[in-house]
Amino acid sequence: MILAHPDADLAAAVWIDLREPTDEELARVRAATGLRIPDQHQISEIESSSRLAFENGTYYVSTPLVAPADDGQLVPVQVGFVLSARVLLTVRFGPLPSFDAVHEGFGTQHARTAEETFLRIFEIVVDRSADKLERGGGVCDELSRSAFRDGGRARLSGDLRTTLSRVGAVADHMSRIRDALLGLGRIAAYVTEGGIAGAPPVNAARMKAIRADIASLTEYESHLSGKAQFLLDATLGFINIEQNDIVKTLTIASVVGIPPVLVAGIYGMNFRVMPELTWEFGYPLAIGLIVVSALVPLLWFKRRGWM
Repeated sequence: MILAHPDADLAAAVWIDLREPTDEELARVRAATGLRIPDQHQISEIESSSRLAFENGTYYVSTPLVAPADDGQLVPVQVGFVLSARVLLTVRFGPLPSFDAVHEGFGTQHARTAEETFLRIFEIVVDRSADKLERGGGVCDELSRSAFRDGGRARLSGDLRTTLSRVGAVADHMSRIRDALLGLGRIAAYVTEGGIAGAPPVNAARMKAIRADIASLTEYESHLSGKAQFLLDATLGFINIEQNDIVKTLTIASVVGIPPVLVAGIYGMNFRVMPELTWEFGYPLAIGLIVVSALVPLLWFKRRGWM
């Protein structure tokens, strides 16, 4: 799919957004711009030499961004930027709400230059990353209150599986957002500090502000990741405590049950001569011994503070 600004004339457009383009669309854009368009394999490369390149007066940079999936999880979407002095090409292989927001913003006032579009995309992506981090921080705060308010183990123990899943999802979201921010930061540093002769101009003041935002968000993400790790450890600790409580309960039950079984076993032996068989109160005595033999261990455990 080709989305172009300011109009459908690709030769006059300052921004051409390619979303999962076909071979025919790629050929059309190449003919209109004369630029090389990287494919999905090239955009997905992780080494810096592939993600940050300059050739024939044009920047070829790429980074993974994140987009929400149908199940609410964040999934990576590989994006490539081809920035020349005249036109910006973006190549992506999935939907990105941040790009849709840029399109909507340029719906009434078209982009005037490729540089302006490039910077606007970065600003909106960073702004939306900040919103995602704020939501992640809110989830961490909610889980923290549930876990530690009034010794909240009883609340968590009823649904530890869900709690563990939520903590893991938050940590995964933070990790993906961090990857996107680090990728944007590397691109921003490359285009502003590369010192490449003949490179397309990029507003240094706006890019400096973007880099400052990325640095602060990366630091905040590190804080949230540490908090998520702490919550993960706390949840696993609650699971261990609950398992220990179960083992302790079973241990007490087994110990308490041993003396009554022993008494019942003695009086269940079929010897011909057993003095208690002729006692008038032999049966109540045996029942009493069974009850007392069960109560004594219980009282002992209670006194030791194990119950």
